[in-house]
Amino acid sequence: MSGVVPADARLAIAGVAASDRLLVALDFDGTLSPLEDEPMEARMLPAARAALDALVVAPETVVALVSGRSLSDLRIIAEHGDDSPLVLAGSHGAEFWIPGEGVASHEDEPGDAKLRDVLRAHAEAATAQLAGVWIEPKRFGFGVHTRKASAADAAEANNAVDAIVLDEAPHWRRRTGHNIVEYAFRHEGKDSAIAELRARTDASAVLFAGDDVTDEDALESLGAGDLGVHVGSPPTAASLCVPDIAALAALLAVIAGERSAGRE
Repeated sequence: MSGVVPADARLAIAGVAASDRLLVALDFDGTLSPLEDEPMEARMLPAARAALDALVVAPETVVALVSGRSLSDLRIIAEHGDDSPLVLAGSHGAEFWIPGEGVASHEDEPGDAKLRDVLRAHAEAATAQLAGVWIEPKRFGFGVHTRKASAADAAEANNAVDAIVLDEAPHWRRRTGHNIVEYAFRHEGKDSAIAELRARTDASAVLFAGDDVTDEDALESLGAGDLGVHVGSPPTAASLCVPDIAALAALLAVIAGERSAGRE
């Protein structure tokens, strides 16, 4: 089905394609870009980039990237410049980049950054001997990457860091994803990111697409007039599944075409 939009998928997108003002909110890794062993090497596939370019010029259409990546890293991998029309929600919605405004971020509590640095150092020390395990610094916490580790080393790393965080910061939020466990002192999720973006953009409908466990919060938060798309196979809260990035890009291109054609 890659690159082809079947009749049932076209029917599923009909409502959002015809909405008055549409917010298209998209996860990045695994949704627009293939997953990479080196996370900072991730880039959108050309078809995905072309679909986004078509969407941002369609009438009454806002495009946002919603990612667990820190805002600074998301801007790099998305090749996002200061003149970009894309809205960004980084760190699961704890920080934003708004066209024409720049960075918009919620304030941290005193001591959060200090505790983050202490916990990250403890996590690094506890996993230093495990091959293929990498601790990724994040603005609001850190991530434990195990994509290149053996199953045994990955389990040991995750158990060790779980114990550290449970002991020293039991109030932190824990999220799992593809070969990563993330810990953060901020509790925003992609559901709250979608809610904030909906309000900021005055959207009458939202399409959200993602591929990972961390995207399910956003998918579950969507309303009756919205559309959730999962890149991959069930189970998922999404009402529509596509097999891969190419298929999602084709779906987005159809929406861009219908919104442009319907308003000429």
